[in-house]
Amino acid sequence: MFNPTRDQARNFFFDAWAKFRAGQPLTDLEALAVEHMGRHPEYHPVLDQPERYRERDWQPEMGETNPFLHLAMHLSISEQLSIDQPPGVQARYRALASRLADEHAAQHAVMDCLAEMIWQAQRHNRPPDGVAYLDCLAKKAGLPSP
Repeated sequence: MFNPTRDQARNFFFDAWAKFRAGQPLTDLEALAVEHMGRHPEYHPVLDQPERYRERDWQPEMGETNPFLHLAMHLSISEQLSIDQPPGVQARYRALASRLADEHAAQHAVMDCLAEMIWQAQRHNRPPDGVAYLDCLAKKAGLPSP
């Protein structure tokens, strides 16, 4: 199982962005990451300055969003959608994207449910609850609960 360190994950984003800006060929995963980066121009100054931001901590209690965590969650959601895991996530995402008429906004809505599921699992020291995740997505999409 792939389990990068914080530095490895951040370097992946910094390197993919630098390759993109230099017009160099990207791997499929880098291209997907750059696609998400492109939808977040507020992160471009961070991605352009790895020496300044590689070690920075973002404090949620101060209202800060960690750009690397945010982008990694976009990648996780893209992977879930590509393999429909957990089963049913694609259908709920499509309904959500249709309801919001914006795929990026739909990804952010999915991200809210994913973050809640992860937080609950960590808080209660238990595995992630896929049923609760899908239920959250159904509610956001205006679908009946499974």
